[in-house]
Amino acid sequence: MQEQHAFPFLREIILFLILAGILIPTLQRLRINQVLGFLVAGTLLGPFGLGLLAARFPELTWLTFPSGQGVSMLAEVGVLFLMFMIGLELSAARLWAMRAWVFGAGTIQVVVSALLIGGAAWLAGQPLATAAILGAVLSLSSTAVVMQLMNEQNSTGTRLGQAAFSVLMLQDLAVVPILVLIGVLAGGGGGDGGDAATLALVALAKAGGAIALIYLLGRRVIHPTFKAFARHRQPDVFMALILLSTFGIAGLSAAAGLSMALGALIAGLLLAETEFRHEVELMVEPFKGLLMGLFFMSVGMSMDMRHVVDAPLWLAGAVLGLVLIKATVVTLLFRAGRLPWCRSVEGGLLLAQGGEFAFIVLGYALTAKLLDPTLGARVMLAVGLSMFITPMLARLGQAIGERGERAAIERGAHKDEDALAAARGQIVIAGFGRVGQQLAKLLTAQNIPFIAFENDARLVSTLHAQGVPVYFGNALRPELLRLVNAEEAPAIVLTMDNPKSALQAVHAIRREFAHVPLFVRSRDEKHARSLKRAGATVVVPETLEASLQLSAFVLESMGLDERTVDDIVDNERDLFAAQLSDAGLREAGSHRT
Repeated sequence: MQEQHAFPFLREIILFLILAGILIPTLQRLRINQVLGFLVAGTLLGPFGLGLLAARFPELTWLTFPSGQGVSMLAEVGVLFLMFMIGLELSAARLWAMRAWVFGAGTIQVVVSALLIGGAAWLAGQPLATAAILGAVLSLSSTAVVMQLMNEQNSTGTRLGQAAFSVLMLQDLAVVPILVLIGVLAGGGGGDGGDAATLALVALAKAGGAIALIYLLGRRVIHPTFKAFARHRQPDVFMALILLSTFGIAGLSAAAGLSMALGALIAGLLLAETEFRHEVELMVEPFKGLLMGLFFMSVGMSMDMRHVVDAPLWLAGAVLGLVLIKATVVTLLFRAGRLPWCRSVEGGLLLAQGGEFAFIVLGYALTAKLLDPTLGARVMLAVGLSMFITPMLARLGQAIGERGERAAIERGAHKDEDALAAARGQIVIAGFGRVGQQLAKLLTAQNIPFIAFENDARLVSTLHAQGVPVYFGNALRPELLRLVNAEEAPAIVLTMDNPKSALQAVHAIRREFAHVPLFVRSRDEKHARSLKRAGATVVVPETLEASLQLSAFVLESMGLDERTVDDIVDNERDLFAAQLSDAGLREAGSHRT
């Protein structure tokens, strides 16, 4: 008992880690959505599942969560990191690039869906404040479920994928006013009349001012702090800064009377604007699945399946009504955005479910006693059930979309989306010193998109502030390149001047991206041969190019015409390239023998 007191919830932590260690690889192998898997696990093993039998069969105590208390504290950490990762995706540049879809279609979807759902709840006899909460909460879809489904379908780069992602981004932003609304209603702004409206507006204005102040102060502190310490390139320091930013701003948000989840979202937004964004994603990625799994497992534990027996028709009607309202609104919006009818219907079915934020916001509303506990439990169960049927709805929508697209092809009206997707590829530059910057200058002049990575934090900060798409990161890490879809890049260019690092990078890139053209700068001929053997497509030695350029100037000064000099230089380059190829073949033959 003393050990349990010294380390509370140790049994729950061990049980969760065991489940995570088994569930995550099993779900990945079976290609089952991880969010749904953790929801099912939480429902089965939670206090409303097998946990109900723990009092009768004490042995089940070691295999179940008889009380949600042991997980709720850890789940709060999962909520913070979920909000942080979403904020990290919501960079201002990304929002602005898709502003028409995000602020146009996204806003209309949230507002219209909230009015329809809230209006239905009010007509069903719910108080106005309750109807407003339900309408706002249920207008949101599940970013976690939808993004994983789109990744599995390889549809994130299509017009439909971009439209769906834009709506999801606006929904994530809408969490901010919704959380503020809960605070206003909890503080007494739920009455009737003009006084209540005035009180709500004043509270919203105060909350907006607090958010703006936290954001401005964070910009003054976070970026200089990361810039100062990132130069040491120590992963433990970098991780400590991420945790400090997340929990620090979450604490400031709580001190201002707002939710900690909102503060974590602001922390992600602040880091999304810096050149350290991709490195932060990589640092958090190993914990992301665990923390999100913990959150969704705790959500499953709060789903009381006994309500299915008590009110089956109510739940069926709620789920069906939610899906129909949201699917109809999204379908009409996507069609208005000039997507084909078949793809619009697919998008409507994809975004028809309730979202993970419903559990967070409804939990706050229940704590503030803004919702009847029975109604809150049933709504959360309805949201969970809508998420369970989403994969089936997505497959149905995909079938409708593909069938409609095939019909359009037969009519000759199909557009080549593959060509459009290929045109969106960007060249990846690893190393942004003098050579990398010169290449970027030429690419910019030709309107060829690129993204660059560099290890020098000071250089990255300077160039990033000038609008250059260069980020802090190490190209030796293939997972960093996967973040920017390097497998779809027209080319990867290594301009780093460290021979050992360049060779390691070629080996790492070739293992992960076997078919992407790889252009590499080498120190000398010996280094060039090593790079060629490692899998580089084209190798350019510094010494060779310098000598060829110098020779060209000398020959021109001796009276040879420019075309003759160009032919001589090109022949020397071709001869060197042939020698590299022969050396590579000989090396391969010696290994085989």
